[in-house]
Amino acid sequence: MKSHSTLRNLVVGVHKKVPLIDGKSVTYINFDNAATTPPLYAVMEELQNYAPWYSSIHRGTGYKSLLSSDIYEEGREIIQRFVHADPKRDVVIYTKNTTEAINLLSYILAEKDDKQVILSTDMEHLANDLPWRDKFTIDYVSIHQNGMLSLEDLEMKLKKYRGGVKTVTVTGASNVTGYKNPIYTIARLAHKYGAKILVDGAQLAPHCPIDMKPYDSPEHIDYLVFSAHKMYAPFGIGVLIGPKESFERQEPFCKGGGAVKLVSHQFINWATTPHKEEAGTPNVMGVVALIAAIRTLQSIGMDRIDYYEQELIHYTINRLASVPDIKLYCYAEKSEDRLGIISFDLPGIHHELLAKILSYEGGIAVRSGLFCAHPYIEKLLGLTNEKLTYYQKHPNLPCPGLVRISLGMYNNSSEIDIFIDLLNQIAQNKSAYKKKYNLPML
Repeated sequence: MKSHSTLRNLVVGVHKKVPLIDGKSVTYINFDNAATTPPLYAVMEELQNYAPWYSSIHRGTGYKSLLSSDIYEEGREIIQRFVHADPKRDVVIYTKNTTEAINLLSYILAEKDDKQVILSTDMEHLANDLPWRDKFTIDYVSIHQNGMLSLEDLEMKLKKYRGGVKTVTVTGASNVTGYKNPIYTIARLAHKYGAKILVDGAQLAPHCPIDMKPYDSPEHIDYLVFSAHKMYAPFGIGVLIGPKESFERQEPFCKGGGAVKLVSHQFINWATTPHKEEAGTPNVMGVVALIAAIRTLQSIGMDRIDYYEQELIHYTINRLASVPDIKLYCYAEKSEDRLGIISFDLPGIHHELLAKILSYEGGIAVRSGLFCAHPYIEKLLGLTNEKLTYYQKHPNLPCPGLVRISLGMYNNSSEIDIFIDLLNQIAQNKSAYKKKYNLPML
């Protein structure tokens, strides 16, 4: 593996200093990578190099337009190879992000009077829950007490609906606990009972290899979505990958120029997929950024990134266990196959305040709240329906939630040590910090 200092030097902004509440400045520590990652230098350089050639694509005949069109279309092939999609049967559709990709797919898969079932899970990001609710009968695969997905409940529900499940839609890894789901085992179960599988790869794509596997494999991933802004290319592009045949019957989700072949006031001839699903001026710059990020990550090696980040998060979990009163929402087994994400709670200090203290006192960026995975965290916290209704009726109350750290390939153990030292100070001096920020003890 490349030395860690080499990896760190690939990322923009890692040496940037930020002000603290006392007026001093420290080097910024970013532990909020699950939300979005900083850009790679290679991405910025590629954008800078491409910018003089930027032009509209597809129907332009100028040299810059032809060049831009080639880059845009060749990007699909690079993305296909990155996840081992089928170059003949699968299509890569560009979207704004993972959320739009799942909304698009939910629209495409919905048919009039279709009573088929979507199986989501209790651990999903809202982007892989809400888009399905108004179009299908939706049911949720439960989680174990430790927060991991119940494969037993998945198979029970597949049996229960007797072939009525259209798609099992599951996150590749949780953005709350970092647990990786066994997507190939889930694929086997889904296909056994006549369903397809969608994997939300937003958290997986920057951190470990993804293989969609051949169509004749029972472990084949039918649909895959992910976003560039979580893989060091934050310039507004995402992808939806799936079989071309899925997109041939429906009218496009977004209608407009670029999605058609010929239109009159009497008829519309839609373009073929993927162009039918990409109305409007496309984000060529976003494609350039994503491809540069993919090439950089592949040059490092996705397995190597995965190995390093797992070592770092296990180091972090072990150190967190020494903080007084802290409650970790994870297993801490060395053999865990997981991402560098962990959520925790420090009783006596509200999660939002704790996140602010870490930032104001140490220049450490974390995230607090429900992380757009509300039902999952509500279950992890053991919140009853009565309690949730109480919060709903009292919107001025501080909402429940957790603090999350999420690591990238550029983070290191020195940053973890700084974080743990400050967290220990906070845990041992709760009343002093509460007084400093003019808040009562909980």
